[in-house]
Amino acid sequence: MKLKEKISIDEFDGKRYQIRLVEPSSTNHKKAVITHYLHNIDNGVSKHFKKEADKAIKEYVTYKNEEENLSLVAEDALQQLLFEVNDVPFPTPDNYTFKFIDLFAGVGGFRLAMQNLGGKCVFTSEWDKEAQRTYRANFGEVPFGDITKEETKKFIPDGFDVLCAGFPCQAFSIAGKRGGFEDTRGTLFFDVAEIIKRKKPKAIFLENVKGLRNHNGGKTLATILNVLRNDLDYFVPEPQIINAKEFGVPQHRERIYIIGFRKDQGVTDFEYPKPIKKKVKFADIKEKKVPATKYFLSTQYVQTLINHKARHEGKGNGFGYAIIPDDGVANAIVVGGMGRERNLVYDHRITDFTPTTHIKGTVNREGIRKMTPREWARLQGFPDKYVIPVADASAYKQFGNSVAVPAIQATATKILELIGITNAKRK
Repeated sequence: MKLKEKISIDEFDGKRYQIRLVEPSSTNHKKAVITHYLHNIDNGVSKHFKKEADKAIKEYVTYKNEEENLSLVAEDALQQLLFEVNDVPFPTPDNYTFKFIDLFAGVGGFRLAMQNLGGKCVFTSEWDKEAQRTYRANFGEVPFGDITKEETKKFIPDGFDVLCAGFPCQAFSIAGKRGGFEDTRGTLFFDVAEIIKRKKPKAIFLENVKGLRNHNGGKTLATILNVLRNDLDYFVPEPQIINAKEFGVPQHRERIYIIGFRKDQGVTDFEYPKPIKKKVKFADIKEKKVPATKYFLSTQYVQTLINHKARHEGKGNGFGYAIIPDDGVANAIVVGGMGRERNLVYDHRITDFTPTTHIKGTVNREGIRKMTPREWARLQGFPDKYVIPVADASAYKQFGNSVAVPAIQATATKILELIGITNAKRK
């Protein structure tokens, strides 16, 4: 069939075609169904998935001209929408060697690492609308939303090899109890465990904040391990704290990794990756050109930070701003609080001190500025071709919440070797 002009899932301003947004509350769900379907038609999808995709396409895309108002047939729509899902910076690798799913996906840190190793993502979920926007710009897929809902879970295919999830840390109601599967109900870990129980992937790779180790007096982690080891029957070695700075990015970021293998894989031991010898510093990821003046602090704000730090030091607290030298390593980038102020830098290259935003005072003459969103992306190991389509506030949040790609990739390499995927592509 001859291909017609490209139709965007979001908008098209041609004369013969237009997009009709139906059921606004479920628009992103329809996009998720369509884009996932298009990414997976080559290796087969369930009858349910095909039925839902056909329905979504017919509802979502309409064919119109002055004389007709006909539904565009599903096959025609599929061909045209394929342009959009495949024309992205990070498509599925050719001749992929394994399949994985990406839960609590954020902006795709896990996906980047796994695709670099030759993996194909067959399902992804992320509820944040701005993160969905960034994910789609880079991978061509709109993530499904709320993973706690059965209407989302039913789109997860069978037969994938690895489950990846950077799930949130939540306390369980386990006072006086053994702390098993049922005790995790009402938490997001329960939904991860439920998916593992149903789909039985060969391996699981979970990531969380370092504080999970002592969360709720250590009961939270103990319950997670008990569920994975005893209720779900996976071999789970002791979790380990991995620091991103040991794997090629200049950021002191410690996160706990929980690895698991289905018992029939015969894995009885797991060795976490050793730190790489090459050390990097902030100068290695610093902007090549002087960033816009909006990233430089005002004189008044610099003084506010100085005063704030002095007050806390007077009380014996260590809270306050920090300026990372070019030969230094950044503090962990985090969302909220002093996340950006704990990672200020000097940039003496500035020559134009004209404010580009409404600030109190003038632009400081010491060259003190915030890191840019692109620098935060680099601190997490995202390549420069990674598209940042959102405003700065959303970008900081997204990269602050992300996993560190190189550390994930190094660990995933070890996992894949143990489940027999030794020909994985490595970038």
